[in-house]
Amino acid sequence: MKVIKESSTKKGMSLEESYGNANGDKSVVTLMEEEWPQMTAEFRRLQRVQYELFLHKQHDYGPGNISVGSQLKTEEEVKLSLTGLWFRMNDKIQRLKTLLMGGRESAVNGEPMEDAFLDVSNYGIMATIVKNKKWGK
Repeated sequence: MKVIKESSTKKGMSLEESYGNANGDKSVVTLMEEEWPQMTAEFRRLQRVQYELFLHKQHDYGPGNISVGSQLKTEEEVKLSLTGLWFRMNDKIQRLKTLLMGGRESAVNGEPMEDAFLDVSNYGIMATIVKNKKWGK
């Protein structure tokens, strides 16, 4: 089996610039947006929806709901927060499983399957922010 390894970029060159040079000076972003305009536009739209939902929820709850009242200064506090996020993601994944296996679009009125997909994605981003020690800062 042949293993394909990621090639490193030239010193001082961003990954995007490296892809651009390999693709006739077009960035991979430009290439993909030209090749798949509807898909990439929908991806951007959904990212905006996620971002706005994140901001509204943080305005309502504040960062303490994810940091579990801690300052996220110790590895134990970070682990507790990540565990809480894992539980939240698992709840959403279980909802998706129920919907998909049951052939339904919505388990609760006003909460379609798309909402659960977006929630899982947002929780993943939030977990990454916690892991990177940027939460609440």
